[in-house]
Amino acid sequence: MPAVFFFLVDVSMEAVQTGVTAASCSAISQAIADLPGGPRTMVGIASYDSTIHFYNLRRFLQQPLMLIVPDVQDVYTPLHTDIIVPFIECHQTLQQLLGNIPTIFENNLIAESSLIAAMKASCLAMKPTGGKLLVFQSVLPSVGIGSFSSREAEGKTNVSSGEKEADKLLQPVDKTLKTMAIDFAEWQIRVDIFISSQTYVDIASICVVPTTTGGQVYYYYPFSALSDSAKLYNDLRWNIGRPQGSEAIMRVRCSQGLQVQEYIGNFCKRVPTDIDLPGIDSDKTIMVTFKHDNKFQEGAECAFQCALLYTTVYGQRRIRVTNLSLQCTSNLTNIFRTADLDSQFAIYLKQSANDILINPLPKVREKVTNLCINTLHSYRKYCSTVTSSAKSGQLILPEALKLLPLYTLALIKSIGLRTNGRIDDRSHWINCALTLSTALCIPLVYPRMIAIHNLASMEDGLIIPSTLPLSSEHVTNNGIYLLENGEDALIYVGNSVDVEILQNVFGVSTVGAIPSQFMLKQYDNELSKKLNDIVNEIRRQRCSYLRLRLCKKGDPSGMLFFSYLIEDKSPGGLSYVEFLVHVHRQIQAKMDL
Repeated sequence: MPAVFFFLVDVSMEAVQTGVTAASCSAISQAIADLPGGPRTMVGIASYDSTIHFYNLRRFLQQPLMLIVPDVQDVYTPLHTDIIVPFIECHQTLQQLLGNIPTIFENNLIAESSLIAAMKASCLAMKPTGGKLLVFQSVLPSVGIGSFSSREAEGKTNVSSGEKEADKLLQPVDKTLKTMAIDFAEWQIRVDIFISSQTYVDIASICVVPTTTGGQVYYYYPFSALSDSAKLYNDLRWNIGRPQGSEAIMRVRCSQGLQVQEYIGNFCKRVPTDIDLPGIDSDKTIMVTFKHDNKFQEGAECAFQCALLYTTVYGQRRIRVTNLSLQCTSNLTNIFRTADLDSQFAIYLKQSANDILINPLPKVREKVTNLCINTLHSYRKYCSTVTSSAKSGQLILPEALKLLPLYTLALIKSIGLRTNGRIDDRSHWINCALTLSTALCIPLVYPRMIAIHNLASMEDGLIIPSTLPLSSEHVTNNGIYLLENGEDALIYVGNSVDVEILQNVFGVSTVGAIPSQFMLKQYDNELSKKLNDIVNEIRRQRCSYLRLRLCKKGDPSGMLFFSYLIEDKSPGGLSYVEFLVHVHRQIQAKMDL
């Protein structure tokens, strides 16, 4: 199949007034310059409010012709040709249209959104070709097929009912979207959704479509046209340009004595042995767990094979085969000595994200804690060589997993497992966790914190300085700190920062003068240059533009910053020292049985 990119833009009243429509059109206009696939690449575009607007992009027209679909209960495609056309034929026409859409709808007073109907109509247009549907959304889908009303208040009635019912709010509102998503997957259509909102949009329901089609959800809340437009563009540019494939099928095989137990990630599964991926890219991870159902001989080997059949953006059909052979051992000490902390934690994270959808949060937190305790208990019982007198007084940790309790505590205190917070934030966190690469799993829950105010004294040759523990003990009132988790970055400013540092970093002389709609600029001084170098290097490492947010002591943004300092005691959990004591006591209790 050729590379097909179809753009679907929200032009409802709120999207226009908050700048989402203009930012989306601008991002598309810039990003299409890098569309891959060569002369076979095809594009299409539609917009929507309470109706759906397709555009005829054929170049013989003086300007694109708008075709309106008013029936959002029984949607259809107004034309079978000329809606999706070769990019080389319509480049200028599409650029002109993207410049005009914000003007055409600038006085739009229609508040309703027919998002689900618009997605179905767009996919009907794409059915003959397959491809990638890129959706820009701002408000809750309120009219047409698959529409729904706000459910967030149900989980906010009171703490006790919120705790019991929260898992229901993390499930799709009904089966309509799942059925539709399976159809999209069969048509080899991948859906990516860019949500730029000011209010609740029910991500739990909407994300079913990207999850089933191998797509992705991007979330900008609360959206600011000033500070978030650059991230929206860069996210779209990377989404389009990164290494990727389409119409893929993947199968994992293993040696006798093992069997595949479960796949976790974004895909469609119609047969027991294979998973279907209408889209696959370099940022997505599929986790596979295995069940051990037979004995292995000491020194024998277990073999694993992953085969992925896919089509490149240039239309080449390829197969990628990855083989792995591991030696079997009955010596548990060898297992702990060679343990991979990042991989083990990635399993904890993804299984927890799956569990949140079906179990109450206290049960999920308890399960995560017990996984950590049982792992360390096994090491203490079967591998530790410390004398019995020393064992009773200290927590014995294997060298490779010495940070496992810290990351377990970070997971328990994460957005996904906290009792407070918005349902949409938790839904998005779950969606990210299920597809995140192993390298990004730990930063998601245990961000990187760097002191900015003393960068001028940093050694030359180091782009990113050493990081600080996530504890308020390391945050001073005269400092500036950068905290990033791979997706967002918070810049915290204390109340007593030196005037010269403020001038060098922000171009102002007082903390109060720093605008809340913060944009990082580079000034002509060493400190500002080093800060910009750090941010750019992190963006390169993470393949994410990083959404920068300013946090000040004494206001809600400062509270947000301190909520990430997971080594401190908080209303939502123990301090790191208290958690270590708890883990130690639980291990002791198990040893005494």
